[in-house]
Amino acid sequence: MQALDWCIIAGYFALVIGVTAWVTSRNKKTTDDFFLAGRNLAWWVIGASIFSSNIGSEHLVGLAGSGATDGVAMAHYELHAWCVLILGWILIPFFMRSKVFTMPEFLERRFSPGCRTFLSIVSLVSYIVTKVAVGIFAGGVVFSSLLPDMHLGPIDSFWLGSIIVLCMAGVYVILGGMRAVAYTDVIQVSVLVLGSALLTYFGLTALGGWGVLRSTLSAEMFDLWKPLIPVGVEWTWEPVKETGRLAWYFHGDYPWIGMLFCAPIVGLWYWCTDQYIVQRALGAPNQKEARRGCIFAGALKLLPVFIFIIPGMICFALAKTGQFEALAAMVNADGSVNREVAQGAFPLLVKTVLPVGVRGIVVAGLIAALMGSLAGTFNASSTLFTMDVYRRLHPAASQAWLVWVGRIAVAVMVLIGLAWIQVIRGANGLYNYLQSVQGYLAPPIFVVFFMGIFWKRLNAKGCLAALVVGFALGIFRMAVDTPVTLGLLKNGYAEGSFFWIINNCYFQYFSVLITLVAMITMVVVSYATKEPDYAKIKGLTYGNVTPEQERETRASWNWIDVVGTLAVLLMILGAYIYFNG
Repeated sequence: MQALDWCIIAGYFALVIGVTAWVTSRNKKTTDDFFLAGRNLAWWVIGASIFSSNIGSEHLVGLAGSGATDGVAMAHYELHAWCVLILGWILIPFFMRSKVFTMPEFLERRFSPGCRTFLSIVSLVSYIVTKVAVGIFAGGVVFSSLLPDMHLGPIDSFWLGSIIVLCMAGVYVILGGMRAVAYTDVIQVSVLVLGSALLTYFGLTALGGWGVLRSTLSAEMFDLWKPLIPVGVEWTWEPVKETGRLAWYFHGDYPWIGMLFCAPIVGLWYWCTDQYIVQRALGAPNQKEARRGCIFAGALKLLPVFIFIIPGMICFALAKTGQFEALAAMVNADGSVNREVAQGAFPLLVKTVLPVGVRGIVVAGLIAALMGSLAGTFNASSTLFTMDVYRRLHPAASQAWLVWVGRIAVAVMVLIGLAWIQVIRGANGLYNYLQSVQGYLAPPIFVVFFMGIFWKRLNAKGCLAALVVGFALGIFRMAVDTPVTLGLLKNGYAEGSFFWIINNCYFQYFSVLITLVAMITMVVVSYATKEPDYAKIKGLTYGNVTPEQERETRASWNWIDVVGTLAVLLMILGAYIYFNG
């Protein structure tokens, strides 16, 4: 890092601080303004904010690393841009007309207060132990990789990076609320996309072009659909000690069955029902702006394939060519990828191929992504706590006081994040473990929202039963995995035992199992109990939308929205066709 790089980073921070100050001066002391930006965000702000909230730590550390180790396999999750379109076209009309602040609040309107309470608590806990934890971890990884010699007394670069990112994100959420998050997200998306595009360009230039990349790496690296069974392993029903798995659990890396069935479940939960994402769309003044924001976010969502996954592949290809000594450790003696070293593919490429000045832009983009992700988490968590927990306990609280409660909630989240830093740093494999958590928590939420909107006969008891049973299965799986993940059981479970089978069942397959069990539970319990009061849920399911509501939704879109949607779908289809071996 040279003086010019530092000046660019300082300029980025100054811009974020300036925007936060401007937004804070315009804010009103109302819950609508603090939590949903007054419900008057423009579509381009909504789209940029959705994308910025999504592009966080798992992309910075995980996507480039997976690109280096497994090629485009993880592009499936980025091609889930179609899930954002589902939000805009199918779910937004229900969310917007209900005028809710949170997703648990919508669940109360559709089912019962008990369902709202259950989902609120689960969402808050999961945000703290997943999104905040992973964001802090990634901040430390990025800073320790790019600036390993940076110290402030006894505090090393990992701690400094974590603290800086955590506190900066917390400050502008506390001061400006949702409006500050949304407008700084526009800046952060611009910096991130520019910086990452420059990294891809300079990386390909150093390698010799796209053709060299394709010829250097195997064809399998460019195939989205991976085999069920690892290459070279025979199909057998006997335990295979070399892999530690029974043959029917074989999955290779990101098998096509898991990607075809599980990945969409997680995608639809995340993009269509998670407070973290949907809150941006709820900040729109009407269905039209919310839908267009989702379409714009869908187009932006396709970029990570090229600005995160491809750079990881470029980094591995450069390592194989031997052009840069700093990348040599990424290649094993047999020519395969060193998976541990490959997790730092993105920052390694930044250090290796970028010239002075450009490096500053890319590092600013990395910081932008980290801050955007954490800020979105803080904003969503404070909204959930204030509107779903505190306001229900104190219904007479004033608007101004609820805003202060939201700010205090963010400050508490920052303190919890600071306390997490040492735990995250010391835990072996915690980051990788957290990536599978959403596969265990998402299914029951996906089930109750989508089945609840499409099937009016399903009732509150069925919803609560599905949530309880689904989460119980997910927590059971995490309880089985945790001792192995954290190294508490050095040799794992006894081979062939019940817990060994559960632990070795690929997380995507287990996620599908949770989904099926939750669906069956919801239907059986609903039909075994009294049907819901349809008058109370009018307009909240497709079975009882009024003609006036249908006309309102139809008037909110035109040919521009249809063309934009088709363009995004065609780009997704083109990516699937191209990355097909």
